Amino acid sequence: MAWCPEATRYELQPESDDQPAIRPTQFIVHSIIAPWTAKRVYEYWRDSTNLESHFGLGYEGDLGQFIGTETRADANYQANRRPDGTGAVSIETASNLQGSDPWTPAQVEKLIELGVWLHEQHDIPLRICRTHDDPGFGYHRLHAEWAVSGTNCPGDARVRQFREVVFPGIVARAAGTPTQPEEDPVALSKDDIALATLTYRNKKADEASVKKTGKRIPDFYGYVVNTFTAVAGIASDVKKILALLNEKKGA
Repeated sequence: MAWCPEATRYELQPESDDQPAIRPTQFIVHSIIAPWTAKRVYEYWRDSTNLESHFGLGYEGDLGQFIGTETRADANYQANRRPDGTGAVSIETASNLQGSDPWTPAQVEKLIELGVWLHEQHDIPLRICRTHDDPGFGYHRLHAEWAVSGTNCPGDARVRQFREVVFPGIVARAAGTPTQPEEDPVALSKDDIALATLTYRNKKADEASVKKTGKRIPDFYGYVVNTFTAVAGIASDVKKILALLNEKKGA
């Protein structure tokens, strides 16, 4: 079984030893619909369900691995393990409770790193899966055979990021080509992320709120990320308008 050197190892037992082997041919990304760290995802798989993914990824880029990539995990329905022994590697990524927020810059970076490692380790081809059993890269809702009852996972914002940023980033880095962003986004600093996720780090506080009011603590993180994303879009539009005005001036 293969363990990614960039991930913290939180090995699930007995699943890691008891579940059948696979030959990994796909990488499928998910949103877990919870603002959890990689360690909290591990605890959920360990304590609350008999399902699991291979990896978990927190908002701050903390990557955990729960099962070796050559062992079956349960996150991808018919792609978990096929009759020919091939199967998909899965990752659950922290999200807001609606699954509507984009990945943070730290998450995007770690997804690219992991994608390159899987390509190099298992020769997963650098293409988006054309069919449910076609080797390559994808996201959970891409093919119906990957979800028991259909799914919107990982949300529209992340599907766009996957197609426009994450997958092109994997391809470029695997080829040794540096990538340049098309725009100058307003990036979230570590302090921004720490402030926005502070409430969620305190699991006990969240549980106490549910117990007392029946409600979870509001998703401040998603609000901050969406605000920064909107500001980045406005900044980009202003740059384009200024460029057009300068062109007109010079004409």
